Amino acid sequence: MQIDPTALPDDTTVLQSMVRDALTERDALTAEIEKLQALIQKLLRHRFGRRSEQLSPDQLNLAMEDLEQEAAEREAAKDAAEQSEEKRRQRRAARPRRNLGALPTHLPRYEVVIDVDSKDCPCCGGVLHLIDETRTEMLDRVPAQLRVKVTRRPRYGCRACGEAVVQAPVPDRPIDGGMATEALLVQVLISKFCDYLPLYRQSEMLKREGITIDRSTLSDWVGRTCWWLRPLYDLVVSTVLSAPKVFADDTTLPVLDPGQGKTKTGRLWCYAVDDRPWKGPTHPAAAYVYSEDRKATHPTAHLANFRGVLQVDGYSGFASLVTGRRDASIQLAFCWAHTRRPFYEFHVSTKSPLAADALSRISKLYEIEAEIRGHPAEHRRTVRQQRSRPIVEALHAWLQEQLPRLSGASPLAAAMRYALRHWSGLILFLDDGRIEMDTNVVERGMRPVTLTRKNALFAGSDGGAEHWAIAMTLITTAKLNGVEPLAWLTDVLERLVSGRTKQHELDQLLPWNWRPPGAIPLAEVA
Repeated sequence: MQIDPTALPDDTTVLQSMVRDALTERDALTAEIEKLQALIQKLLRHRFGRRSEQLSPDQLNLAMEDLEQEAAEREAAKDAAEQSEEKRRQRRAARPRRNLGALPTHLPRYEVVIDVDSKDCPCCGGVLHLIDETRTEMLDRVPAQLRVKVTRRPRYGCRACGEAVVQAPVPDRPIDGGMATEALLVQVLISKFCDYLPLYRQSEMLKREGITIDRSTLSDWVGRTCWWLRPLYDLVVSTVLSAPKVFADDTTLPVLDPGQGKTKTGRLWCYAVDDRPWKGPTHPAAAYVYSEDRKATHPTAHLANFRGVLQVDGYSGFASLVTGRRDASIQLAFCWAHTRRPFYEFHVSTKSPLAADALSRISKLYEIEAEIRGHPAEHRRTVRQQRSRPIVEALHAWLQEQLPRLSGASPLAAAMRYALRHWSGLILFLDDGRIEMDTNVVERGMRPVTLTRKNALFAGSDGGAEHWAIAMTLITTAKLNGVEPLAWLTDVLERLVSGRTKQHELDQLLPWNWRPPGAIPLAEVA
């Protein structure tokens, strides 16, 4: 609104109306400026800075590693300059004590004997005899070794009749006519989906060892391995979705679109269970399911038989699960981390005291959660009722009080509206000690997908994307249960290929039920 200060009206009513209109327009422009400033700061952070709300332990460790390396180099120079062995030992003893690692007894050992040149006494010339020895151990490494498995099947004939020829039947292979053993197939799978090595890099690594295997051959191996593992994958998915409390989220997965010369955006849905924060009975697991898009029909189909608490972000597709059921069999618990994030982004961009106040209130809730993590559900509920509920109620009143004072176009107002719109699901954790404050469990489950996606760029097809889901489900679930994925999946594949484990016995192969070959059965341990 343009106002000519030299031609203001004499009528006070008209003048007051003009001032009110000008103030309204100013507030709208101020909100628009704040919105654009926040957007610019967000884009700058996305392009040039970190997007995390806190410095991750991995990033901090990278910096610490460089500092420790510099210190080690200086110590090595000082050790080299020191001529006396006694002084070198004194210097080593004076260094800060650190965990240098333990050498477990199960590792194979080889000995190197460093003996004196002469067994004659340097004093009298007599013969020396052994009185003791100094024994030290160092951790050594032998490079991974490729070897050839040769299967021999003798044939026997009968001299009496000359007719019978007896030979043991050919054992089943994971790939008919293929040269890869179960261990090699699983190694390729683990390297791609656990160690984030695309197949073309694995092909180059094998070539350095004198083995020429095309990337396309490795792709064929991965596909066939996933075919063997799909029944176990289906069991993990059904086990997760039968739990009474599940975390859910999704992430993008670029997929090559055949014939179009470009990629399309598919989705990987992650459903996770982790009751360890409240000492629950369910084993931790993460199940990934691929879909070609993000339509709400996909989580609706995945969770068709689910009954219980579903902890999610603000995606409306999950909300339709509740509205589509009349029996109230699903409760949606929302995520405080997603609620906090827009306040954080606005504070970083504008240093707003209101945003800082909201962040301070939410941080107090997280401090309480840190104290009660690992306690039983009832104890967590009691503490939340006593200490967290007053903070939450005060925050709700504060949001309702501050929101009308802000322009509707302000990002801060949008953050407040988001919190109030999801309030019933945000406060569900107060009355149920099993529920977490956020969905960080499933957020962590998405990180391996992000790293694999970053290195592989995209999945080659919808079928290939399903292989991502199968491999990520089994590997992530194994790691959550403290099971080494390579050893587990190698044994699983051998059992499935040989037929030693039938379809109705697959539950024995779940990570929390599996025992390494040669281990004492669980029944005997009990």
